[in-house]
Amino acid sequence: MIDFMKKLDIIHLKRNGCSNREVARRLEIDRKTVARYWNRYLSEVQKLKDSDMDAKETQEQIVSKPKYDSSHRVKVKYTEKMDLRLKHILKTEIEKDKLLGNHKQSLTKKQIHEKLLSEGFDISYSTITVQINKILKSAKECFIRQKYDLGDRLEYDFGEVKLHINGETKDYHMAVLSSPSGEFRWAYLYRNQKKDVFLDSHVKFFEMVGGVYKEVVYDNMKNVVAKFIGRNEKELNEDLIKLSIYYGFKINVTNCFYRSLLGYYYNVGTPKQMQAYLRRIDNLCRVLRPFDEVDLSLV
Repeated sequence: MIDFMKKLDIIHLKRNGCSNREVARRLEIDRKTVARYWNRYLSEVQKLKDSDMDAKETQEQIVSKPKYDSSHRVKVKYTEKMDLRLKHILKTEIEKDKLLGNHKQSLTKKQIHEKLLSEGFDISYSTITVQINKILKSAKECFIRQKYDLGDRLEYDFGEVKLHINGETKDYHMAVLSSPSGEFRWAYLYRNQKKDVFLDSHVKFFEMVGGVYKEVVYDNMKNVVAKFIGRNEKELNEDLIKLSIYYGFKINVTNCFYRSLLGYYYNVGTPKQMQAYLRRIDNLCRVLRPFDEVDLSLV
């Protein structure tokens, strides 16, 4: 069974025109799995267009987690002991490459599998291949100046701001959304930074612009990252994943161990810089309208 993120990746790649074969290759899963989840997604989307169907129930099906029949589950053979042994073999291979340079003594995946079998491990070649790819997948990060087309990328952040409204000065929270390519900025004010207002700011913005960006970029805020798993892996918030599946945008989270790339190469500045800019606007601190009517346009 694939996890929630794999389901999101399948839908995103297919929506962007990738074939089942290409999606299966990128995600290292079976083509039949790709076809099953994509066809199920198309079927649920079609139901939304049917006036006789329950829209709420259909929406829940679209964003639901993959389910697995555990009645026929077999014991997993890839154990922690095997993982440590495989990583040791690969580490030895890397050290051998550094020592010998260009040589023909590197072990192939098949030879590594045979080596593990000879040591008493019971594991299939396909499983070992998948695990080797996962271990070797960690690549060095680099900062590349990029240019995006209109509608490609939306940057999102949350911050605090002091406002004087209806005769009172209070702390409020501000959702800032910006388009690097269009130098377009928009903000919403809220009384708290709970998950509900985080989701609400997305819905309002997409309704206002009349569409959805291909990718939304976030920093590592609590409403985005549910849990960190080492330096390079994160478990995303389930409700954000559901929102992404429903609207069809890709989630991109910055690396918390490097300088944030939000707006780094653009004149619009990072969302955090925009928050500072917003705080300096004189008439922003003299808002006269009721709070519920306040939206901030910085086109």
